[in-house]
Amino acid sequence: MKRPNVIFILIDDMGWKDISCMGSEFYETPNIDRIAREGLLFTDAYASCPVCSPTRASIMSGQYPARIGMTNFCGQGATFADEGTQKGRLLSAPFIPFLPTSEKSLGRAMQENGYQTWHVGKWHMGEKKKYWPDQHGFDVNIGGCHMGAPWSGYFAPFEIPTLEPKENDDYLTDRLGDEAVKLIKEKGDKPFFLNMCFYQVHTPLMAKSEKVEKYKQKIKSMGLDRADAFYIKGDVMPMQDYEGRKIVRRMVQSEPVYAAMIEHLDENIGRILDALDEKGIADNTLLIFTSDNGGVSTGVNTDIATSNAPLSEGKGWLYDGGIREPLLIRWPGVVEPGTTTDAIVSSPDFYPTILEACGLPSEPDQHVDGRSFYSVIKNSDMEYERDAIFWHYPHYHGRGGPPGCAIRRGNWKLIEFFEGSIELYNLKDDISETTNLISEQPELAEELLAELRNWREEVNAIVPRTNPDWNPWWENGGAEFQDQE
Repeated sequence: MKRPNVIFILIDDMGWKDISCMGSEFYETPNIDRIAREGLLFTDAYASCPVCSPTRASIMSGQYPARIGMTNFCGQGATFADEGTQKGRLLSAPFIPFLPTSEKSLGRAMQENGYQTWHVGKWHMGEKKKYWPDQHGFDVNIGGCHMGAPWSGYFAPFEIPTLEPKENDDYLTDRLGDEAVKLIKEKGDKPFFLNMCFYQVHTPLMAKSEKVEKYKQKIKSMGLDRADAFYIKGDVMPMQDYEGRKIVRRMVQSEPVYAAMIEHLDENIGRILDALDEKGIADNTLLIFTSDNGGVSTGVNTDIATSNAPLSEGKGWLYDGGIREPLLIRWPGVVEPGTTTDAIVSSPDFYPTILEACGLPSEPDQHVDGRSFYSVIKNSDMEYERDAIFWHYPHYHGRGGPPGCAIRRGNWKLIEFFEGSIELYNLKDDISETTNLISEQPELAEELLAELRNWREEVNAIVPRTNPDWNPWWENGGAEFQDQE
C-alpha cells in the first residue's frame, strides 16, 4: 500500500452551520463545499470540549480532555492550581494548562512512521516553548505557539513568535495559506502529515474592507439589516462578576465581518486543494476538515459572530451548538463522492482513524478513548455502532455556559450541570434541545447518569467545588437586577 498524505484542517470557533453545505444561506464557502461534494459529510461529528485547547489536545492525544486533565483553554499564566477567574455558585475546577510531552502525540506517531510532519497555524496547548509543536513530533512549526488568537490582529505585523515576518505580509490567513502551499509544492518523496490549523475564525473579527462591504450589501439584499431584531436577551449570566447582566443570543447569521473572514478562509482552502491538483497528489491525499468547538453565538453584548441554529447555544456551552462540528473528509478512490453519514464520532477518534487509514500500527496505550471510524470513510453505508461519547467541562465560560458534563448514546443525550440540574434530550426528534424529557424517561435518565458518573470516576475527572464567597443576591437568578431593566 502506498501511504497517503494527510491534511488535517482544523478551524477555530467555526460553527456546525457556518458553511454552505451544512445549510448556511449567508456565508459563501465554494471551496469547502467542494470537499463535501467530492467526499463524505458527517452530520453528527463532535468536538470533545466546547472550547479550543482541550479539543486540540484530544485530537493530538486520542484521549478525552478529562483524562489528560486539560479541560479548559490555556490562558496566559494559567497553572494547575487555578480555579479560574469565572466564579458563580461554584469555582471552576483546576486544570492542566498544557499538553504534556509524555503524551505520544499524533504528530509524533506519524513522524516515527516515516512521515514528514508539518504544523501550520494555531497550537494553543501550552505557554512554554517546551510544549509547542516541535516538542510534539512536528518537523516544521509555522505559527504554532501559546497564542489562542492573533493578539495583534489579522493584519500585519502579526507578532506571532513562530511566524517570521515577510515583506509582503498583509492578512494572516493568506500568509498561512502561502506557507501550506509552499510545503506541499516542495514536499519531496516522503508522505506528509500537514496539521493545518488556521487562526480563523476566532476573534478579533477583522477582514479586508472590500469583502466586508460585499456582505454589508448582501445583508441589505436579504433583508437582514435590522440587526436588533435578530438578538434575544435571555437569562442572567451565571457568573457573579457579571453582576446580573443578561445573556444575549444571536439567532440569525448576519455579521458581515465574520462572513468576510469565512470567505478569506475558504479562498485559502481552495489554494490548498489547487496545490494538490497541481502537484498531482490529490488522489493520494486524505483530507479532513473540521472545527474545534461551536461558533460564538452568545455573549453579554451584540458583538456575537454567528448563529448555530437550529442547534442550541454555542462556544462555551454543552448544548450541541457548542460541541457539534462540521466534518468533511475527501480521499479520491476511497471515499465515495457526495455521500453523507450520521455516524457519531468525536475528536479523540481522529488519532486511531488516521493511523489505520495510513496503514500504520495503532497506539492502543495512547488513544485509549478514540475509536477508528475508517470503516465509515471506506463505506458510508456501513453500520457503525459507537459506544457512548462524553464531555466534561467543569468551568464557567464568558459566553454564559455553566460547568457540567454530558453523555450521548445513540440519539439520547444527557447533561448534568454541576449547579444541580439534569437534562435529557432525544436529538433525533429534538435537535434544538428544547424539550427536557427527564420526567418522561426517568429510568433511561438514571441509566445514562450512572454511566456518565462511572466514566468521570474512571478518567479521574475533577468536579468543581462550592464557591465559599457566593453572593446571596444571585439565588433568585439576579431578580433585583432584572427588575431594574
